[in-house]
Amino acid sequence: MTFPFDRDDPESAIAEMASRCSNWGRWGPDDVRGTLNHLDDAKRREAAASVRRGAVFSLAQAFDMNGPQKGWRRRTNPVHTMLDTGTDAAAGTQGFPHGIGGADDVVSMPLQCSTQWDGLGHIFDHGRAWNGRPSGEVVTSDGDLVTGIETVADGFTGRAVLLDAGRALGEDGELPDGFALTEQHLTEVIAQQGVQVGRGDIVLVRTGQLTRVRRDGWGDYAGGPAPGLSFTTAEWLQRTEIAAIATDTWGFEVRPNEFHDAFQPLHQIAIPHIGLFIGEMWDLDALAADCCADGRYDCFLTAAPIPVTGAVGAPVNPIAVK
Repeated sequence: MTFPFDRDDPESAIAEMASRCSNWGRWGPDDVRGTLNHLDDAKRREAAASVRRGAVFSLAQAFDMNGPQKGWRRRTNPVHTMLDTGTDAAAGTQGFPHGIGGADDVVSMPLQCSTQWDGLGHIFDHGRAWNGRPSGEVVTSDGDLVTGIETVADGFTGRAVLLDAGRALGEDGELPDGFALTEQHLTEVIAQQGVQVGRGDIVLVRTGQLTRVRRDGWGDYAGGPAPGLSFTTAEWLQRTEIAAIATDTWGFEVRPNEFHDAFQPLHQIAIPHIGLFIGEMWDLDALAADCCADGRYDCFLTAAPIPVTGAVGAPVNPIAVK
């Protein structure tokens, strides 16, 4: 497929795509749920039918110092520190009566350093946030005052569909860095797997990049080249009425981006214009292996973000049940 935009003019392409894909006002002027509006009670009831065996998969990476972050824009890996330990208890220094002791700990980390959701306050387009609101009135030094991640803490429960693009399109189950997944590619994967994607679904896209970096080392996983969705998929993301999408990569869209001088242009459409929630750095390998083995690529998913008040993104431990 020939890229249909001028690679030297991302500004015009983003404006054109925003006009085609905008959901502003679709759910009223006060909306904070974006595409999660597609995932209603009826869809959640239908999703329960995806559970047949009761097999459970955590789709989260480990939250520890052995993570992908390298300090870009002050993003670091989690730092886990003990406040009380078994050593303290054995030494009798905790000051508790009748021999009781305990352990306690603390974690310091950027909220988007590992498996996480991007909230609707994460990305703006020319100073406009989701639903056309002025970005300065949405996110301030006090956090996201309108679409903080806590407003959708109950929203990510429903039917998930895994699109294993790595197995379907790549060699040895992996797509190479820089591979741009187009709508045609996604349609091909859907057809190969014999699954349907539609309103209210949470789409999981496995590229195989996480598999590769686990084998070869993190390298530039955090921010470097990666397979991912093409800018041209924006209309598919809007038209299919999916509730959310998550990938096994750091940035969801193909990197380097398809324009000569751009940074995450698909984010600039998906979040502030479509109102789409994006999950990144999800571990889809075990689920994908199971799907390949039994030929079923849908499952029940619950993936509630930690409801940090005013956060523009949050860690999550997604649980898939088949």
